[in-house]
Amino acid sequence: MSSGKKIKFAIIGAGVIAPLHARAIQQHPEAELVAVVDSVPGKAQQLAEEYGIPHVYEQIGQLLKQCEVDVVCICLPSGMHSAAAIAAAEAGKHVLCEKPLDITLESMDAMIAACRSHNVKLATVFQKRTTELALMTRRAVQEGKLGKLVLGDAYLKYYRSPEYYRSADWRGTWEVDGGGALMNQGVHGVDIIRWIMGDVDSVFAYAAPLVRDIEVEDTAVAVVKYKNGAFGVIQGATSVNPGQEPRFEIHGEHGSIIYADSGIKLWKTVDEEEPPVSLSERNAEGSDNPLAISGDGHYILIDDLIHAIREDREPLISGEEARKSVELILAIYESARTGKEVKL
Repeated sequence: MSSGKKIKFAIIGAGVIAPLHARAIQQHPEAELVAVVDSVPGKAQQLAEEYGIPHVYEQIGQLLKQCEVDVVCICLPSGMHSAAAIAAAEAGKHVLCEKPLDITLESMDAMIAACRSHNVKLATVFQKRTTELALMTRRAVQEGKLGKLVLGDAYLKYYRSPEYYRSADWRGTWEVDGGGALMNQGVHGVDIIRWIMGDVDSVFAYAAPLVRDIEVEDTAVAVVKYKNGAFGVIQGATSVNPGQEPRFEIHGEHGSIIYADSGIKLWKTVDEEEPPVSLSERNAEGSDNPLAISGDGHYILIDDLIHAIREDREPLISGEEARKSVELILAIYESARTGKEVKL
């Protein structure tokens, strides 16, 4: 692909998250948003009118056959990601998939294999990895500033109303949502804590719908043992009222780092007691309102995918990397279901 040619994007699924992709694509000087697909014609047309998207389709197959496009952004319900990604890969299109990658190991493995075999990129949206808070914390851990890690905790306490779960028939279902507070809202935080602390060895968990009339959990607690020997707790909820900002606590023999969306709460290591930069406070995005999510991370990940395509390299968050957080959540669900410790 010529470095001077704009990369053409299409959005599959015109729901809540699609406008973040649309804005990020339109802001990028090397990207062009050419199409949107949704099985509900009115939703696709509304997004097209709002963002000046020239082509509207009701089926993925129509898009892949009729429109010249380089990348598809998959913004469908979680359990529909794999089928869309495989169809795109077979048509030679690169894929940017919203979190989670999919909701079963088999589906994720199939989409990863399809993208590999057809030589297209598979990138995933975990925008919280792009924040300065997360990057600084991971760098400090990897540089050994905390010494031997002993605890790594993630507190992911969101609020989602009964109306939220009634807003679409797939929400709060095992078949399409794949889970509740952890698989949908908490997957970002699960990804972050595993990314910072390293891979997980085993989990023991409780999970249930304590206040919402849904199939899946609105409240979950897991005790985690990491492969490096450290322990941790993951709490995920959509039942907490009001919702709290996600919070991450990393402790080692030589120091501790605690941060939340609004900033660093504690930064103390052997060689420094203050964080390397001061960070301005901001609101805890998305803890109460799923629409209150910044688009900065989407732009960074779209920019990264464009460069990955041009340079023929791996994207920042590959399919294999994104698979790990879902594998961990599925292990938590299995433990909650069986009442036993589950090894990954």
